Amino acid sequence: MKRVISTFMMLMIAISVCFSQELPKREFRGAWLHIVGNQQMRTMTTEEIQEWFINSLDRLQQLGCNAILFQVRPQADAFYESDIEPWTRFLTGEQGKAPDPYWDPMEFLIKETHARGMEFHAWLNPYRVTSNDTEVLHPDHLYFKKPEIFKKYGKQLYFDPGEPESVSHTVKVIVDIVNRYDVDAIHFDDYFYPYPVPYEEFHDDASFVKYGKAQGFEYWQKNDWRRNNVETLMREINIAIKAIKPWIRFGISPFGIHRNLKDTPDGSGSKTNGLSNYEQLFADVPGWAEKGIIDYIVPQIYWKIGHPAADYDVLINWWNDSNFKGHLYIGQNISTFNEPDLDNPKITQMPRKMELVRTLPNVDGNVWWPGWTLVPAPVIKAEGQRRETSLSAEQVPSLPFSITDSLQNVYQRYPALIPAYTDIDAINPDPIESIKIKRGSIVWEVEPTDDVMQEPHFYVVYRFPENEEINLDDSQYIVKITKDQSFKPEGKRDRKFKYVVTVVDRCWNESAVSKAVVW
Repeated sequence: MKRVISTFMMLMIAISVCFSQELPKREFRGAWLHIVGNQQMRTMTTEEIQEWFINSLDRLQQLGCNAILFQVRPQADAFYESDIEPWTRFLTGEQGKAPDPYWDPMEFLIKETHARGMEFHAWLNPYRVTSNDTEVLHPDHLYFKKPEIFKKYGKQLYFDPGEPESVSHTVKVIVDIVNRYDVDAIHFDDYFYPYPVPYEEFHDDASFVKYGKAQGFEYWQKNDWRRNNVETLMREINIAIKAIKPWIRFGISPFGIHRNLKDTPDGSGSKTNGLSNYEQLFADVPGWAEKGIIDYIVPQIYWKIGHPAADYDVLINWWNDSNFKGHLYIGQNISTFNEPDLDNPKITQMPRKMELVRTLPNVDGNVWWPGWTLVPAPVIKAEGQRRETSLSAEQVPSLPFSITDSLQNVYQRYPALIPAYTDIDAINPDPIESIKIKRGSIVWEVEPTDDVMQEPHFYVVYRFPENEEINLDDSQYIVKITKDQSFKPEGKRDRKFKYVVTVVDRCWNESAVSKAVVW
């Protein structure tokens, strides 16, 4: 056992040496936290759910994550208070049933996320209504008022993307969220037109006949019409978001293959052979980015390096080299990080994958799937006893060393700022006006501004040895990203440090540095 621990520590130290000087100051480090399919929360008390969320956020913060992408609308329902759609059944076990005692989970999560200097991205599904044909919809669900804008496909129910009322309803839902909640982004994953069901066509002929020709599409252009339907929704959402709160980003996480090379006469597709976002799901995500409809892309490159049909190495390079507008983050499937390295089977593919992320010039970070595998399992009361639930074997990857250890001690060892969204706003906020030590804490003040885009969103606290030059480019000196206007240094005062603080606005532009205070 000692030999195993020694080998582990030597490996961690070796990797740490390689990466310690390369940890970026700016990198998106997100985690997807899903609720669809969750069967646990309905058996938990409010206090247990909140404790689980707090423990999860604490752990993600320890692992260096700076954003969560939380699923708040999995199936035309709401994980928050809504007058438009019913409460999700994944909270209470019954669609339309409010939590008792009453609370608003999304409001709670936003507050707790921001308190940790992290972003909250509201993750919604635009079209899916049910997962199977046994689910019971609440009597007030839109389906019973407007059945003509829905379609059954396979065993599931979907909005018909070709119906204008499907667009207006979804935009209405998102406008409601943006107006009432302090979200940092609106996020969709890869579910646009449904994934193909073998030997079954998505029956949208009626809406195509009704609207297609008037929208400029002939009968042989049905696939182009479908792509236009999805793009119309995306455009309307972005316009609505930016009109209300221009700093809120709109991000999409598509299936990892945009188009295969064999399907692109111009040779623009990737050297892959699988389902494609463009051909089968009718979503031209890169096109949306180029048109400024979305602000970031997170392709789900969920395969191993060397996969015969969808090689991770091929795909990450394709997305990087395509250099679409906006930010590019990589959707990472944690289980594939357990695959052996092709050149050295004694180690996993994690070092190589992280090297690609960190060295490719147009890649701005990662989003980890499933995020729940990185955090403690919930603790639930059972027959008067407290028991800890466990995740399934499929959810927990078997790694020679824990991926959480690797993130915390190596790859995300120091905090990171999210890359600035300069396409939205490139003006740096005003710096700290005054800073001082008061009653054992460092406190500061900022000059009020009338420009909402330059209002402080977070503050970044840096700590340097007293005689060392201030270098804001080195992430190892960041000790806190905070909402507060104060910071209490911890630890023994066996030597003095100098502290400086900067302001970060909603788009992560950073101010000039404050004057230094010595502690």
